[in-house]
Amino acid sequence: MKGTDVLKHIINILAVVLFGAVAFLFIAYGLAYKNVDFIEEYFYLLFWLTFAVCAATVFAGILFYIFKKRSVFRLIVCFLVFADICAAVFFFLCATGLLATINSVEALREYITNAGSLAALIYISFCLLQVILLPVPGSVAVAVGVAMFGPWKCAIFAFIGIIIGSFIAFGVGRWIGYKAVCWIVGKDSLDKWLEKLKGKDYLILSIMFLLPMFPDDILCFVAGLSSMTWRYFVVMIILTRAISVVSTAYSFELIPFTTWWGILTWILLAGLVALTFWLVIKYSDKIDNFIKNKLKMSKGD
Repeated sequence: MKGTDVLKHIINILAVVLFGAVAFLFIAYGLAYKNVDFIEEYFYLLFWLTFAVCAATVFAGILFYIFKKRSVFRLIVCFLVFADICAAVFFFLCATGLLATINSVEALREYITNAGSLAALIYISFCLLQVILLPVPGSVAVAVGVAMFGPWKCAIFAFIGIIIGSFIAFGVGRWIGYKAVCWIVGKDSLDKWLEKLKGKDYLILSIMFLLPMFPDDILCFVAGLSSMTWRYFVVMIILTRAISVVSTAYSFELIPFTTWWGILTWILLAGLVALTFWLVIKYSDKIDNFIKNKLKMSKGD
C-alpha cells in the first residue's frame, strides 16, 4: 500500500471520529446547563445515551470503511455532519437560555409574536435551507411552524420557503448535483437507479412530493438529475407542495402528539404513506401505462 493511500485512509477515519466527537461535545455541553426540568431530571440518561449513539455511529462508519462499503460510509459521514449542525443549534438554545424560556407552545407563540416580522423571515429561511441544505423531511419543518405560528400562517410561510428552496435544489441537481450524488452512492449505483427511474420519474417523484415524510432536499436533487423538465417541475412542485403543506399543517393541529390516540394515528399514517409508496414502486409500470392509455383515449375523443 502506498504512503498516500495510508494517509488517505487515516484522514477518512479521523474525519468520522472528529464529526462524532463534535456532535457529542455540543450536546453534552448543552445538557450541562440543565436549564430545563426534563434535562435536569434525566441528565445522566441523556448524557450516556448521546455518548452511546455517537460512539456507535462512529464505530459503524469505521467498520464500513474498513470493509470497503464506501456508499454506506459516505452516508454516515453526511449523517454526522447533519448531527453536528443540530447539536450546535441545541447548544445555542441551551447556552442562551432560550430552551428554558420556550417551555410550552403558548410561550413559543408569544415569543414569536414579540419578534414580529423577523420571526416569519427566519422561519421562511429555515424552510428554504431545510430543502437545499438540511436533510429534514418537510413535515418536520411544518410541525415546527405550526407550533410557532399556527396552521394557516405556518402553511403560507412554509410554502414560500419550500418553493424557493425547491427551485434552487432542482437547479443544483440539474447542473452540479450529479457529482455530489456520485460521491455518496457511487457512479455505477446512481446510473443504475437513474436508468430504473427513466420513463417513470415523473410519476414516482410527483407522488413522493405529494406524500409527507419524504426528505425534500434529496427529492429535488434527484428530480434535477432525472429527465424531468423545468416547466413540469415548477407546475408540479407548486401544486404538490401546496396540497402537502396545507394538509400537513392542519393535521398537526387536529391530531396532537400529546394523546395516545394522536400518537397512534400518526404511526398509522406513517405506515399508510410507506405502504402507498411501496405500491407505487411495485406497480409503477401498470400505473404509468394506465395513465398513458387514459390520455390517449381522451385525445381520441
